Amino acid sequence: MILPTYDEADTLEEVTARIFSAVPHAELLVVDDASPDGTGALAEHLAAVDPRISVLRRPRKLGLGTAYIAGFERAISGGYRWAVEMDADGSHLPEELPSLLAAAEGGAGLVIGTRWMPGGRIEGWPWYRRLISRLGTGVARVALRSRLRDATSGYRVLETKRLAVIEPSRITAQGYAFQVEVAWAFERLGALDPSCTVAEVPITFVERRAGRSKMTPGIVFEALRLVLQWGWRLRFAPGRLEAPAMVTTSSS
Repeated sequence: MILPTYDEADTLEEVTARIFSAVPHAELLVVDDASPDGTGALAEHLAAVDPRISVLRRPRKLGLGTAYIAGFERAISGGYRWAVEMDADGSHLPEELPSLLAAAEGGAGLVIGTRWMPGGRIEGWPWYRRLISRLGTGVARVALRSRLRDATSGYRVLETKRLAVIEPSRITAQGYAFQVEVAWAFERLGALDPSCTVAEVPITFVERRAGRSKMTPGIVFEALRLVLQWGWRLRFAPGRLEAPAMVTTSSS
């Protein structure tokens, strides 16, 4: 399990305890981007008393995408079957992990915890956050011919043998666009290898009770720009699609 952190000292200890309560055999990698509130030091304290926790402390704020890529690469090289994306601020309920892992056990290459499907819901978001999320997935569905109902969700289980085919180091986007790019790569891989399926499981997303959201207008703009760019290339210049969207190898 990969938990990127930046100023999550108020929630990290509780979230890790709830994760281990839900999935005792989980192993956590906390990737901290030099949090000024001491999250990195707290993570190292937790790791010192629990061997299931490890910490990667980075010298500055390098972004969500690179944090997950570092975690993906560790999961692949470490021989883990799955890598899990999850927020450390309490927005993703650890109690729902068994449902996502059950879908992965059922054979899905990618499992997305989905807010915008029957059974999914959001607690505490203002209308404009809901609008941004719905528009983000809506644009991705149209531009990329995606069938996903929540392409920007950050609560996911990814099969590492499929990640190895996609090659995480070739993913370039950050934030919302990072989640879209990874999900789209899995969809494209599934088109070539039908055994690689994408499953969506309803989740409850809870607005963080501490700290501030990392969402900025720049992150939203990047996502919109990249998704439209990928959509244009998909239709008019498919040979120019950037990796990892141009998956050409099956993992079978």
